[in-house]
Amino acid sequence: MLRNKIILLILSCLIFLSCGKEEKPAANKELEIKMNSIAEAYVKLILGIGQYDPDYVDAYYGPEEWKKEIASKFKSDSLSLDYLNAEANNLLDELELLSSFKANEIETLRYRYLYKQLLAAKTKIFMLSGGTLSFDEEAKSLYDAEVPVHSEEYFQTILNELNNLLPGNGTLAERLEDFKKEFIIPKEKIDTVFMAAIAECRKKTLQHIALPKGESFTVEYVTGEPWGAYNWYKGNSYSLIQVNTDLPIYIDRAVDLAAHEGYPGHHVYNALLEKNLMKERGWIEFSIYALFSPQSLIAEGTANYGIEMAFPGESRIKFEKEVLFPLAGLNPQKADKYYEVLKLTSKLNYAGNEAARNYLDGKWNKEETLNWLIKYSLMTKERAERYLKFIEKYRSYVINYNLGKDIVAAYIERSSGTVKNVERRWKLFEKLLSTPQTPSGLKK
Repeated sequence: MLRNKIILLILSCLIFLSCGKEEKPAANKELEIKMNSIAEAYVKLILGIGQYDPDYVDAYYGPEEWKKEIASKFKSDSLSLDYLNAEANNLLDELELLSSFKANEIETLRYRYLYKQLLAAKTKIFMLSGGTLSFDEEAKSLYDAEVPVHSEEYFQTILNELNNLLPGNGTLAERLEDFKKEFIIPKEKIDTVFMAAIAECRKKTLQHIALPKGESFTVEYVTGEPWGAYNWYKGNSYSLIQVNTDLPIYIDRAVDLAAHEGYPGHHVYNALLEKNLMKERGWIEFSIYALFSPQSLIAEGTANYGIEMAFPGESRIKFEKEVLFPLAGLNPQKADKYYEVLKLTSKLNYAGNEAARNYLDGKWNKEETLNWLIKYSLMTKERAERYLKFIEKYRSYVINYNLGKDIVAAYIERSSGTVKNVERRWKLFEKLLSTPQTPSGLKK
């Protein structure tokens, strides 16, 4: 039954999308009214699912009375998972009935977005009800993406290159850790370095994107979390960014975190969606962010690609050597080799996906997973244990960082957004940050 419903939904969505491509009609008022009704119900559905998983609603800045209404229903036991599943089905059915409407480009994107978000919500309800999916099924259903498989030989080839670059005694992971020790930001200088990175990322972003008036964020330093950093978007163009200082923070992470969490990453993404879609268009679905949904692949993908947007080519290395190294009290003379090593280790990113796939599918136990992460992700045991905690908590979410970036990069570069075509590149990137997008939609 579920498979038949999904097939029907895909067909109706394709009909709707083809209607939108034949011509570019003006906004359809009747369609907008119906979509707005579905959107309101969608927000309440996501709030309802959030009663069962505190991590599910990553951000909400819609009507406070809706939040209270859903919490009251949950307390009165009138918000069962069966009820939520029926609600999701009803909304998907309502979307099917809109498949004959003519739509312009932005309406088509909105339709596709709600459709994919609802399928992900239905999947989450299924999982909360005790249903099980393989890693690949879960990633496809929640994040609208197919995860590539990388062999042990693929990673070993990269390790061989690193082995030649890092001579010495001990395992490759130990040698890498020893080499990187010279590039740790002293704890007392983390804030100074991070703020300098944020300022530069913001300056570069403002050269290409007009940010909402009064946008800002606060940075806090925390411990005891499974993640390295987190952006908690609060609405009205304001974010709380938390940076985890449990483990050493290396000099390159300053730009990574500043761009990914701030400019032009999560902070800009959320602020533009709120301004352009929720406030200006009245699309209430953009007052809520369901963490385990296709939106997260777009969010994490653009945030990671945003690092390269802010610092294309060698400009990042130049900035870090000339500005951040001195602020951190580090010697920039060994920086060139450091970045050569980083370039190679970044190719090992997909090793974490293989660890998650095999661990969540029950093929590897904890010890086997940790050993893989230590060998092929070159993590210390402490970092591997923290990464495994992340997998246990967020499951297939790990794909959003690397696969998300690759999908975003392929879309922008395929659409002539090359490093040499700066204006086009930023225009495409801004479109991803300020319009309803889906991972499968970027691959068309």
